[in-house]
Amino acid sequence: MKATVIATFFGLFLICTYAAKEVTKKTKKAKLYVPQIDCDVKAGKIINPEFIAKCPPGCQDVKYRVYGTDIYASFSSVCNAAIHSGVIDNAGGKILVQKVAGHSGYRGSFSNGVRSLSLPRWRESFLVSEGKPRKGVTYPSTLEYSSSKSTVVKSEPKKPEQDLKATKTADASEKASEQGDAVHTEHESSPVVKPATQMAITTPTPMTTTMDPYTTAPTTIPATTKTTTAAKPRPGLHRVRDIGSSSVHPAYSSVVAAASRQVQTVQGREQNTAFRGTSTFASNRNILRPNTDHAGIQRQEPVATFQRAAGSPAHLAMETDLWKPGLSFFDTGFSSKEELNLKPLESISQGNPNCKIDLSFLIDGSWSIGKRRFQLQKQFLSNIVQALGIGSIGPLMGVVQYGNDPSTEFNLQTYTNSKDLRDAIEKIPQKGGLSNVGKALSFVNKNFFLDANGNRRGAPNVVVVMVDGWPTDRVEEASRLARESGINIFFVTIEAAAESEKQNVIEPKFVDKAVCRTNGFYAINVPSWFSLHKVVQPLVKRVCDTERLVCSKTCLNSADIGFVIDGSSSVGTGNFRTVLQFVANISKEFEISDTDTRIGAVQYTYEQRLEFSFDKYSTKQDVLSAIKRISYWSGGTSTGAAISYASEQLFSKSKPNKRKIMILITDGRSYDDVRVPAMAAHQNGVITYSVGVAWAAQDELEAIATDPDKEHSFFVDDFDNLYRFVNQLIQNICIEFNSQPRN
Repeated sequence: MKATVIATFFGLFLICTYAAKEVTKKTKKAKLYVPQIDCDVKAGKIINPEFIAKCPPGCQDVKYRVYGTDIYASFSSVCNAAIHSGVIDNAGGKILVQKVAGHSGYRGSFSNGVRSLSLPRWRESFLVSEGKPRKGVTYPSTLEYSSSKSTVVKSEPKKPEQDLKATKTADASEKASEQGDAVHTEHESSPVVKPATQMAITTPTPMTTTMDPYTTAPTTIPATTKTTTAAKPRPGLHRVRDIGSSSVHPAYSSVVAAASRQVQTVQGREQNTAFRGTSTFASNRNILRPNTDHAGIQRQEPVATFQRAAGSPAHLAMETDLWKPGLSFFDTGFSSKEELNLKPLESISQGNPNCKIDLSFLIDGSWSIGKRRFQLQKQFLSNIVQALGIGSIGPLMGVVQYGNDPSTEFNLQTYTNSKDLRDAIEKIPQKGGLSNVGKALSFVNKNFFLDANGNRRGAPNVVVVMVDGWPTDRVEEASRLARESGINIFFVTIEAAAESEKQNVIEPKFVDKAVCRTNGFYAINVPSWFSLHKVVQPLVKRVCDTERLVCSKTCLNSADIGFVIDGSSSVGTGNFRTVLQFVANISKEFEISDTDTRIGAVQYTYEQRLEFSFDKYSTKQDVLSAIKRISYWSGGTSTGAAISYASEQLFSKSKPNKRKIMILITDGRSYDDVRVPAMAAHQNGVITYSVGVAWAAQDELEAIATDPDKEHSFFVDDFDNLYRFVNQLIQNICIEFNSQPRN
């Protein structure tokens, strides 16, 4: 007996072990399986917050609608959104989808052959990326859907009659979706049965003439509001809801609010909304079709949708499964000819306030680019405009086309919203000629960023240069002058020269000679014209990063600053070291390089000595080290002669467009005249600041200063207090420069 029991238990143990192994094998296999979805599957239909799926070929079709750019409304086709974002192409492939919160606005764009639409707001969004699993995240092998049409549904079991009814309704909804409807309706997969006595119809107060959806005959609804019990409600007029249920689903509060505002508008004007025509009425409204469940209770299931008229300026998409009780579709003001009319997002937007820049796009119109690539270039510009969010309080953009000679297509104030700007870009004709980039940069520097053309003070000036291959002229000098005017230059180069073509390049490494920094931030190289869409977001992010637009910080990077230092005997060795520390503290606040601010120094007594010139050191560290090495001279005080010497030996060699700033530090009265040399320096464009210490003469300090009223003159009672004036001096330099109008 014991042997039998043991054998039985042992057999059961083996069976359970085998079954567990099989389950483990299946589970492991399931983890490796990537579920496939159809082209028409929307992210909102899938319950999983994050999943990997495989898209089939052929999803690049206008019938699979997409709403948004980069961040998509959950109402979008998952696979077509992946094509729009460049994650996959029309051949299909694996994608990773992550659900995120809803947004107040989705901007449409054209990318990778897919036209996405704009949407004012939606309750849920999603991001799509390459189908690579994230570390530590477990992905489902089967997806959970909110519709019975899908392969896996998490819901309460239904009876056969309910399954048939739900399937028919879902099929009807999908059929309406394929016909291009712009408003879609979802329904509950498990209907709740209520007694017939609890069902009610609520009729609104105003007298309204409508069309019976079954007879297409006019029907008058009584003006008095009343509630009646009925087992068979009149179809097509009102939404039937269960007493005791919530008035509206929170997810659709914005939709109901929009409908409610329409009702108030219509009632406020005391207008009667009538649906005209029969065929158009039937195709453009939401039909509430009676549906009978197993208990004989009739339900009304929405099966069709509104479609925005062809050629409408805006696209409105809404998913609804519950309408506000007592509110008829006829009361919302919707009709086949009169629908909810929202302006396009672009036309009412004031722009992205986090990207306040004045941008000039230099497009390549040379013959070498060809017509097809010129069209791709314009599409790239259009995508940039959409991503930037053009507006009066955000970025403004103009376009210059270059070939043999540059010309302005439109300036900063021509278009102040994305839609108009994109339309204008589409109409730009190709001008032809060579690729004279240097000539174009000179043109922009002199003619584009003018107050008369819409240039805004305080908004950084940015130029993005598109180059197919390489320029046919030199860019270094033109770029330098543009940088020194405060213009941040970005280069987008496409299909750079091959090894066999490099001998044709006029100026090798022209990008490094043109940009503000050679750290890669200002230059983007694209291997192919068909890859341009991939750099839209990186470029937008860079041009909007105003903290890194160093060339626009012109008060710190566009000057030649010459220090004229008193080394007379009255200063003393200790105080002289304090003066050098003061000079170093000022210098380190500026952007120092051979293309930015440059520093020079002169020491004087009866005589003058050039410590180092503007072109001697090109890094901040080298300049600070050179200041530290200056040795104390000692002698008399001839300040006037020192000013003349600095004008000749330092500032006469300053670069064009550079602001020339002299900062003179002295501790006593000069043995010679300072007025005539100072006046000559001012007439030569040298802005002079005087800093007097201890026994310095106030009248001489004011004569040396270019404009004493603008605090170009400072007096310090003691050398040890010099450090207190560092920030004030730099601030005055910047305030004065930023207040100067552009010529």
